[in-house]
Amino acid sequence: MDTIVIETKNLIRAFGKGVTEKNAVDGITFDVRKGEIFGVLGPNGAGKTTTIRMMCGLLMPTSGDVKVLDIDVSDPKSSKRLKQKINMVSGGERGLYYRLSGRQNLHYFADLYGIPKGEQKAIVSEVLDLVKMTDAADKKVEEYSRGMKQRIHIARALLNRPEIIFLDEPTIGLDPEISLQIRKIIKELSEKGTTIILTTHYMTEAEELCDRMILLKKGKIVGYGTVNELRDKVADDTMIRIVTTKDPSALSEKALQTEGVMDMRINVIPGRFETNIRVHKDFSHLDRIDSMFEQFEIRSIGYDEPTLEDTYLYLTGGE
Repeated sequence: MDTIVIETKNLIRAFGKGVTEKNAVDGITFDVRKGEIFGVLGPNGAGKTTTIRMMCGLLMPTSGDVKVLDIDVSDPKSSKRLKQKINMVSGGERGLYYRLSGRQNLHYFADLYGIPKGEQKAIVSEVLDLVKMTDAADKKVEEYSRGMKQRIHIARALLNRPEIIFLDEPTIGLDPEISLQIRKIIKELSEKGTTIILTTHYMTEAEELCDRMILLKKGKIVGYGTVNELRDKVADDTMIRIVTTKDPSALSEKALQTEGVMDMRINVIPGRFETNIRVHKDFSHLDRIDSMFEQFEIRSIGYDEPTLEDTYLYLTGGE
């Protein structure tokens, strides 16, 4: 049986008072299993950060329960014990000392975490090796690329050998090659038994990494399960994907009036426009769609199965 390391039940967090009170997290229930990569996804304002902060013990629930590694985070006495077992990495470049080397930064944080001096050298060397930063460890952080800084952030989070790591947008702003390296590190950590809680706006990243996930919208869970389980929610749908040279936005209203069309969205990609139209599986009017878009210089058009991103947009109302 899979070991449950995080369990929430009817978790609520409200902000404001009286008529201004609003639930940022509104009665959510889910669990996380040991060693899995678990996604917490949703548009801005969905309640992701509030949920993460409650799981880390940084924010107390208004009501409901959340247990992390059998520790009740609502108990103020448990805060120190919980912090010894978890750690967090946020996207971005802040939080490091630029005039120190990567190795010096890690020794500084090891002191903050209360790691005995006699153990620090071995632990710092171990985490540098895990994130493939040994060769650059003695360069000043100010000389690092953004991706190198992010790897030092991950190394810092590994110093206390946490059972659970919370990764908040770990690849945001990184180029594809560096993002690939970070995702590889995340997979390796999971394979070694570390539980990963991941927030990301990149659906392809979530699709690649996450064993299970929750999709949040306005503080409520609108999707929960594996990628395949979430895709099943749009199993009766098909996507028409059209790439054009010119912007077809003017067609939105007309396309949505076509029988069998449920929604349409346009992604602006440098040099082209990708239109995604969700239709029922038995849709048989591709020729009509083709005629509509012809004036916008079609590069490609065809049917496709819904992706996690399609499911996400459907469940969150296109946000």
